[in-house]
Amino acid sequence: MQRYIARRVLQSFLAIWVMSLIVFSLARLSGNALDVMLPMESTQEDYDRLAKYWGLDQPVHVQYGIFVARALQGDFGMSWKWPGHSAMGLVMDRLPATLQLAGFALFVSALIALPIGVLSAVKKGTVWDSGAKVIALLGQSLPGFWLGIVLMWIFAVHLGWLPTSGRGGIQYMILPAITLGWFQVAAIMRLVRSSMLDVLDTEFVKLTRIKGLAEWKVVWKHCLRNASITPLTFFAIIAGVLMTGSVVTESVFSWPGTGLLAIDAVRARDYQVVQAVVIVFSAIFIMTNLLVDILYAYLDPRIRYR
Repeated sequence: MQRYIARRVLQSFLAIWVMSLIVFSLARLSGNALDVMLPMESTQEDYDRLAKYWGLDQPVHVQYGIFVARALQGDFGMSWKWPGHSAMGLVMDRLPATLQLAGFALFVSALIALPIGVLSAVKKGTVWDSGAKVIALLGQSLPGFWLGIVLMWIFAVHLGWLPTSGRGGIQYMILPAITLGWFQVAAIMRLVRSSMLDVLDTEFVKLTRIKGLAEWKVVWKHCLRNASITPLTFFAIIAGVLMTGSVVTESVFSWPGTGLLAIDAVRARDYQVVQAVVIVFSAIFIMTNLLVDILYAYLDPRIRYR
């Protein structure tokens, strides 16, 4: 077990290092940050002076070495777009908003997907099952930004029930949470349906029915409890996906989280903030998967030898 965990931890840190190399390279391919920071009438002397101040006059490999050395200490540098603020400080300030939205989206996804998945399994082959398959298809195929705009137009603009943007009470979270979690509704629903079908065919379920137990107790108390193991282990991965996938949703609804911060930083070519956001998102996603792998190893010893 210790050897398996050590190998997975090493692989996780290797993945984070590769991600840092990729984001460092892609951030600089987006263009020269000095073009955004300086006015058009600036002279070459102004460019040289500012490049030296920010260390952009150094070779790229030297810049990367400095970046890694500082990142290991939790220092991602100072923001160029937001003077006086550190890149990591900005990320930490916005992270609670993203966690709040992701957590609520996960709750909404489970609230919608669980009953639909159970109903689809119990009513297999009926119109209810076909309707659930349509929902799963739409959940996997509808683009998030398009769904967000449509929901905003219907429930905020046309009906006036919910706000269009910003962060506040629960009414501000409903539309962005549905937009963010809709893709996961299809995934959770299909897992629940598949697990429920396996459990419904087991001998103990047939025995409970023979004993005369009410059907709703058979389905919701006994079957769902046993069928929830697979979806529950998938929730940890979904939590990471919801966080890292919040960029588009936060942009559509102007939700002040790290996703919107990343978009603003990319537009301003603020390398420091972009790198901090991507590294934090990558670390959360990779560490979440690491915890799931370790949990699987404890639940199923066969995984340790793969």
